[in-house]
Amino acid sequence: MTIRVVAFGGGHGLSASLRALRRCAPELDLDITAVVTVGDDGGSSGRLRAERGGLPPGDLRQALVALSGDHPATRRSAGLFQHRFAELAADGRTDGLAGHAVGNLVLCGLMELLGDPVAALEHAGAMLGSVGRVLPMSRQPVDIEARVRGADPARPDEVCTVRGQHQVAVTTGRVESLRLTPQAPAACAEAVAAIGAGDWLIFGPGSWYTSVLPHLLVPQLAAAILASPARRLVTLNLAAEKETLGLSVADHLAALRWYLPELTVDFVLADAKAVGDPEPVHGAAESLGARLVLAPVAVDDGTPRHDPAALGAALVPVLGADR
Repeated sequence: MTIRVVAFGGGHGLSASLRALRRCAPELDLDITAVVTVGDDGGSSGRLRAERGGLPPGDLRQALVALSGDHPATRRSAGLFQHRFAELAADGRTDGLAGHAVGNLVLCGLMELLGDPVAALEHAGAMLGSVGRVLPMSRQPVDIEARVRGADPARPDEVCTVRGQHQVAVTTGRVESLRLTPQAPAACAEAVAAIGAGDWLIFGPGSWYTSVLPHLLVPQLAAAILASPARRLVTLNLAAEKETLGLSVADHLAALRWYLPELTVDFVLADAKAVGDPEPVHGAAESLGARLVLAPVAVDDGTPRHDPAALGAALVPVLGADR
């Protein structure tokens, strides 16, 4: 029986989750949909967004590549999508292509050519032999803003507004609240439909404030998540990032309830070494209605990165469990 999975996020965290879900294929028949944040304003994506308008393509590109097929030709195409033009040309000069990922340019071209980001992503997915579907959380780009305490180390108690996904991601202060501009962007209709038809909704891993929580701030997505009969899984990060310094593992779960108070979760998946003392995390999981599952899901070189094979092995018994 096909299991319909919807994974929310952006960037490297969502990519790791999608690669892990692909590893479940021998045991589980999964129909995978990725719903991707559209707030990126840094690097190549930020430049293209500012210069050309439209959705920032970088996180969408990474999700497509994570789902790309195994045929040698599609693997080569995926490598092309990830290829980034050097910052300096052979003669030492910079040019307009410097720093851009080829896939970002392709996606921008497809969005202009087809006039619709969902059609563009479907076409790009066909080019890459993708084994799942990639959708934006909204057809319009959003800006992420945060109220941050102590962004200026010289004024640790001062609260200010930090604007832009990149600036929120690298802030050294403590994020106290998050919002989107516009405050109520229209959700991608195809994403809403996928949520309603899903068997599992998966949140994380990923940058909590800039990749995971923004989905809960889109009213139509939030309503669809609450109304969906799907079970819900949260995969926790392996280490704090700049934007979540001072936020405990249990606080990550509390933040989900803060932004979507009616949210309940079925399972929380975490790495035992990253969790440390499991009792606070057990309590935070139980407050969401969830059972905590501890499994070794990190790469074995000591870096805080999920190993797709290990994460996939941990996901199989959870996603395949009967209600």
